[in-house]
Amino acid sequence: MSDLQAVDETTFDDLVLRSDKPVLVDFWAQWCPPCHQIVPVLGQIASERSDHLTIVKLNSDENPSISARYRVMALPTLMLFHRGEVIWSVVGARPKAKLLKELDDALLTAV
Repeated sequence: MSDLQAVDETTFDDLVLRSDKPVLVDFWAQWCPPCHQIVPVLGQIASERSDHLTIVKLNSDENPSISARYRVMALPTLMLFHRGEVIWSVVGARPKAKLLKELDDALLTAV
């Protein structure tokens, strides 16, 4: 689907909750057209912000317990984790500029 690192039920806690830097998790599914539309945007942001932000993807169909834990009800859902806590989330695809502004605002309040 993309070059973004995939996480699953076995790696989520280590790669997301225990990460030293903020982690944006893309909850997606193969059958979800908007999920595929947002991938290039997330890939660009991952490349541009790799020094202070990690972006990973989680297939909701293959990892239902994590989706249930965070009450993911629609896809795509993006959740920003910082120090193991969700500090921001949004449902649906976004243009890159809007997504970056929302991410930057969330990260500013988290620091």
